[in-house]
Order: sequence, then C-alpha cells, then structure tokens
Amino acid sequence: MVANNLLSPETRALIRAQMSRRGFIAGVGGVGAAGLLAACGTDSSPSETSAGVVDLSDKEKSVRWANWTLYLDYDEDAKNYPTLEALKKSSGLDISYKEDVDDNNTFYGKVVGQLKLGQDIGYDIVTLTDWMAARWIRLGYTQAIDEAAIPNKKNILPALANVSFDPGRKNSLTWQSGFAGLGWNKELLPKGVHTLDDLFAPANKGRIEVLSEMRDTMGIIMQYQGVDPSGQFTEDQFMNAIDFLQKQISDGFIRQVKGNSYSEDLISGDAAAVIGWSGDLFILAMENQDKFEFAIPESGGTLWSDNLMIPSTSAHKKNAETLMNYYYEPAVAAQVAAYVNYICPVEGAQAEMEKIDPDLAKSPYIFPDAATLAKVKVFAGLTPADETKYESAFQKAIGN
Repeated sequence: MVANNLLSPETRALIRAQMSRRGFIAGVGGVGAAGLLAACGTDSSPSETSAGVVDLSDKEKSVRWANWTLYLDYDEDAKNYPTLEALKKSSGLDISYKEDVDDNNTFYGKVVGQLKLGQDIGYDIVTLTDWMAARWIRLGYTQAIDEAAIPNKKNILPALANVSFDPGRKNSLTWQSGFAGLGWNKELLPKGVHTLDDLFAPANKGRIEVLSEMRDTMGIIMQYQGVDPSGQFTEDQFMNAIDFLQKQISDGFIRQVKGNSYSEDLISGDAAAVIGWSGDLFILAMENQDKFEFAIPESGGTLWSDNLMIPSTSAHKKNAETLMNYYYEPAVAAQVAAYVNYICPVEGAQAEMEKIDPDLAKSPYIFPDAATLAKVKVFAGLTPADETKYESAFQKAIGN
C-alpha cells in the first residue's frame, strides 16, 4: 500500500474514502439508495449438500475464492493480502485467491457449462453483482449458507440483510458496495470531467473507455438524457440511450468497452477518461501520486453491491463459511475498507475505522450519508425477458 504521506489529509480522505466497483443493480429487484444506509461447523464426517456435493472441508482444508481486481487489502512490500494471511494462520486453511472476475457476464460465461453439469468450477466462493447473484440463486447455482457457521452474519447492515433476490440472506452476503461515475487522468485533463459533455468533448476522441457492465454505463447515459434508470423507464428510453452509446463508438470517441481492465489503460495513458468504478480510481490515485480523479456525474451516477456466494458445485462449503464469517468481523471489515474504499456492509466497522484512520471513519463514501446517496440511482430490477432484451441490445451496440 502506498504511504499515506504522499497525499494531503484532505485529498487522502477524499481518495481513500470513496468506493467503487461493479453494480448495485439487482436482477429481480434491489435495495434502494435510501435503503442502503437506513464460526465453523464441527461435524467430523463428510456431509452431502443440498446440491448433492459431498463437503470435504474437514479433510481438505482449502478454499478457493474468485474476486474482482483491487478488491482486497494488499501489502505492496510483502506482496500479499494481510487479512488473508492472518486468516490462513488462524484457521489453517490453504486459501487460493484469484482476481478472476473482470465482468459479470464473461465470468458467468466461463463457468455456466460446468454449473449446469454439476461439475466443479474451481471456486468455493464467487463475488458477483446483485443482478448476477440473483440469476445464480434463481437457477440453483448456489448453496444455502449455514447461519450457525457464520455467527458474524448478524453484523450485516440492516438495510442489506433482507434483499428481494435473497430474502433473509440465505444464499449470499454483501461483500462491498460502491459507485459508478466518471474517472480521468488529471495530467491529461486538468479541468476535470464532471458531465458527459466533458467526457465526450472533441479533445477526448479515441481516448475514452466505458464499462462493459450494462447497468452502470447505461444508467449513467440514461440519467444524462433525463431518464431515471431506477424507475419504470420505457423500452424507447433505453434504446435512445443505446443509440447514444452506439454513436460514440461509431464516431470513434470510445476506444474500448471493458471491465476492470480499463485501469491498465488509464495507467498506460491509452485512456484519458472513463465511465468507471470509484474504488478503482481512488486506489489508482493512491498508487500514482494523485494522478487520477473520480466524480459522480452532475446528472447522476449508479450504486451497486457485490455478494459472496458458495457455488452449488463447491466441495468446501464449511471452509468457505469460515472465510465469510471472518470478513464480517468489524475490525477485519474496517481493514479491508481502509484499502479498497468501498461502502462497508458491516455494522461496527465504522468504530473500528476510527482506530485505523479517523478521516475515513467520517467519510460519506465508505459510510455514506443521505446527501451522497441522493446523487446516485440503483438500476431498476429487470424481468428475465427484459434483461435478455436490453443486454442483447447493449452487446450489439458494443460490437459483441
């Protein structure tokens, strides 16, 4: 992690305090913006899960976790994840952690064939956005979690404890939440990017990238066009936003549509500005002498959450639950939040953050207030038919 003294306290509080990532867009309905705020089993013999998979946790002390990039506390000097290392020592688990999720749809495409056949996908925990989590749960691709094995589940923020796609959180736990908005290289664009007019200014032609996460990119464009993506928008309104996106691509303004890997193009200078996730931009700023900036667009940004789930094919369910329980310890959650700068879903973490960094404990971006949440929208829940229709239109527009 970059030393804090590279930045002023004010800048550090802003940069490290904002959050990012994915999309808090529930597939079958999600938590509204206002709503967001408002230990191990002991059986010694293998048991068969509801998915028909034998849990080998007692014999195989391993757990494999697929997550997004820049989404866990990392020590640049030691080249490891401090909280993960501490869990390895305390639990004896062999933990394989991979930044293997770059986009919800592409990850799903890689594993859906194995899920359908009941074959191991290579992971015991996956971290996916609400709408994709809803799909996995709906299709039976997750295992119900054992609440007795996760006593820290009680620490989840009340507003997140009972979402429509997973009532009572029987199959998932929130990992982090955050914003999608505008990011830019301050050296290349010193005046900043605060509106879509700023983003698509003639000088930026060919140097813009947008998210492959349909709900984030389209949600921001729709708000720019005066449409509330959290409401009952019409097909024509969505397709008008598609037309806008397609024109920016065909006119050469947008160089690529990407998942998390857009951060690499910002670092290289190939991209000057993006529709991106706040946490990515703030981590990039910390690691690159405050070179990058993030802002919620004046017309509005989007709000999302990602969720920890145990795939139906996992044979290490109890080990996965041990990991989930650990990350719901307030002190551990605060340590993660201090690095990733996302909305922390764990009650008690704000008090623990006071011990780590008082500035972050006051941040409306990690512990958001109503004024911050008023600037963002949660993309409306879609029926399976509408999801297919709108996603197909989006994929066609971006050339897939």
